Amino acid sequence: MAAIATSISFDTSFDWPAAAAATHDWASSQPLELRDAIVLLPFAQLLAPARRAWAQAGGWMPRIETTQTLAASLAPPPVVGAGEISFDVPTDRLTGARLLQGQGWAKAWRSRDPGLFEQAVVSLVELAHAMARAAAGVAPAERSGLWRQGRGLLVPADGPGQSESLIARVAWEWAAGAPAPATDRLFGLRPSAWIGLRVGGADRLVESLLQQSDVPALLLDADLPLAAPFDGLAAQAALDVIVCDDFEDEAQRSAARVLHHLQQARTPVALIAQDRSLVRRVRALLERQQVPLLDETGWRLSTTRAGARLMSLLRTLSAQATTDDLLDWLKAGAGDRERAFATQLLEQRLRRAGWARLQTVDAADFSGPVGKLWAEVSRLRGVFAAGRSRNLLGWCQALRAALVDGGDAASLEGDAAGALLLDVLHLRGDGMDGEAWLDNARVLPMNYAEFSAWVDSTLEQSTFIPDAPASALVVITPLARAMLRPFAALVLPGADDRHLGAPGSGDALVGDALAAELGLPTMAARRDAELRAFVHALAAPQVTLMRRRVDGNEPLADSPLVERLALALAARGSALSAWRDPRIEQPIEPTPIRMSAPSSPDLLPTSLSASAFEALRACPYQFHALRMLHLSEDEELEREVEKRDYGQWLHAVLYDFHRTREAPQAAEIEVARLQQIAQARRDASSLADAEFLPFAASFASFAPRYIAWLHERDALGARWRAGELRIVAVPPELGGAEMQGVIDRIDDRADGSVDLIDYKTGSVEKLQDKINGARLEDTQLAFYAALMRTQTRAPLTASYLAVDRTRGIKAVSHPNVEDSAAVLVAGLARDLERLRAGAGMPALGEGETCDYCAARGICRKDHWSEA
Repeated sequence: MAAIATSISFDTSFDWPAAAAATHDWASSQPLELRDAIVLLPFAQLLAPARRAWAQAGGWMPRIETTQTLAASLAPPPVVGAGEISFDVPTDRLTGARLLQGQGWAKAWRSRDPGLFEQAVVSLVELAHAMARAAAGVAPAERSGLWRQGRGLLVPADGPGQSESLIARVAWEWAAGAPAPATDRLFGLRPSAWIGLRVGGADRLVESLLQQSDVPALLLDADLPLAAPFDGLAAQAALDVIVCDDFEDEAQRSAARVLHHLQQARTPVALIAQDRSLVRRVRALLERQQVPLLDETGWRLSTTRAGARLMSLLRTLSAQATTDDLLDWLKAGAGDRERAFATQLLEQRLRRAGWARLQTVDAADFSGPVGKLWAEVSRLRGVFAAGRSRNLLGWCQALRAALVDGGDAASLEGDAAGALLLDVLHLRGDGMDGEAWLDNARVLPMNYAEFSAWVDSTLEQSTFIPDAPASALVVITPLARAMLRPFAALVLPGADDRHLGAPGSGDALVGDALAAELGLPTMAARRDAELRAFVHALAAPQVTLMRRRVDGNEPLADSPLVERLALALAARGSALSAWRDPRIEQPIEPTPIRMSAPSSPDLLPTSLSASAFEALRACPYQFHALRMLHLSEDEELEREVEKRDYGQWLHAVLYDFHRTREAPQAAEIEVARLQQIAQARRDASSLADAEFLPFAASFASFAPRYIAWLHERDALGARWRAGELRIVAVPPELGGAEMQGVIDRIDDRADGSVDLIDYKTGSVEKLQDKINGARLEDTQLAFYAALMRTQTRAPLTASYLAVDRTRGIKAVSHPNVEDSAAVLVAGLARDLERLRAGAGMPALGEGETCDYCAARGICRKDHWSEA
């Protein structure tokens, strides 16, 4: 290639009027008609300031374009054929998967290791795109030589790295077969002159045009030498660095800095999206202040409301869908009042019945709004038929039908993100899908899980850029797109060692040395480009660099680029400015929160259980919230099997065993019968086998221990009388209030006494501490004794039976339980009398009472003032 005839370097910060003047001077010296010249800029955001500067310079204006806008103005984009690179990532990943499956050495990867195969496809597409873009920067006449050179370099070798080299060779051949890029048309143009602007590093295509052309060429070089990148910066008094405490502190300070610039009439302000998640938070803070924003980075389509709703619909259509999935989808949609009311009623029915999966729902008695809504859901699931196997096109058509049938298609069409979603997933059904996508979609078989993963991946790869207001004061942009733009101030959060100037990694398939030979971007080139962009950012009149000390639990340090800047300034006798926090401190008079003691005599329940009385004794406020106001937490529709579930199941198993036990038998017979009853109860319950496995193993060792204990008890003359017995009593002392409870087990003893037994799966040590430490604090057995006293005059004993021990079954007796029962009834009578008189119900709970209390957030105990 010939060298570019003329190059003009800007030793200090770049200036658009100076660039326009230099161009006019050069054109006058040729001579040539500037109106027939073409100026090529590196990215579209520079078009407006460049055209404004050339217009102000007077005379004829050259044509000012980027290579992409110029190529698009000449002709429509080339048609992409089947199997060719389209630069649409979802489509090319489908093509890449087919290419790899067609290779004998990769054919078995998909079935043997799907995750590895998917990663290979991702790497293949990324490398092929990079290769095709690199080739587009070479003149068409020289491109065949580039492909030959690459084939010579990409020779697969045996040993480590063989798979990577094979994938790289496939990527190279795929890129070589791509259609000619639209920018090839530029090589046929004959303007009066080519004028290129270099900023952020060389643009291979622009410089190829300048070198290949037989017309005058001028290169405007706005980059400073990398050997001393900060030397050309003017003394920068308005350059400060802020070190924040954490993520939220950095977001708030960034937003405050932007607002401060706006208050000082410094517009527009560039907010650099170096840390994307942080900038999303800053954007939310600025939007609260109604700041007009232009977001040039956008966000992933999967994070939009339209994307989230579509994924919730897909989960609802699955054969294994949960009722949680269904409710998520119903609540995400914008429906009318009737639909919202039906959804609320349906949720109540599902939670009351404990149905976790749609397949287990018994909808036989659903009627009215709930029945209508359930019929709609069933129809949608039938239309989609998730259990079938289809090609990708068939799945997309089925999803389109479900969207239309469920009314989601219309709402997506009316939303900007939803309309983009329909496009990228090819769900419009208008027959306008490209040939490359249709070629893959017709032949690629998928099951539901693979299709769902494809939808999720496609939404994750697609970027939604919202419409901007006409007069945006703040521009969110990447660092590489902030160069040479007329920003009045620039705020760069994320100036830490992880987000700015981080080492990075080379291409996993070809490595850095081979990438350089193939003309692909190298690690060094990427580092140099980032450094150049950073230097250009510092040319803004006001620059703020921010970082936080920690990211979660990981410490963060200054960016290497910031450290280089600080050293360069120190060598010149200058330093980075200290930041003055523009946030306004607003004193707030604290409002102390103290213990509340509500009084609600009219809400006193007329019936008290043992657990209700224990709640009253442990914490009156808990009793008020849960028993008088009837507040409760919603049960999870899909939850893991817990110890409580095991306890309830075990109670039912022992009840079935004892009510069908006529006489003692041999231990092995009774153990077998107990296990048979347990299995029958398992089959009748909805407990998942995998989740119940630890408890099943525990029961297998429990059964022989329990039968051994039972035979010892039989030998002492005890006999089972009843189990799960519900008793209701109305002691006269309680003024009309009734006591009610269910006693796990009642035995008749040989001495004529009646023994009350309560099964416990908890720690025996805690039970002993509870009874031995303060007998009157154990209210449950005393409560049952008070109930049983109304049924019999026989002497009463009571005990907890710890059934979950590994060293045998152990009973923990409550001594003198009849005396405790009398004290309990008298105490309950006094409590009820005081509550009827309007006594307050303070939150007096401590320890475990508070640790597991559903009303803890209501009493505000964690926020009480110390005083």
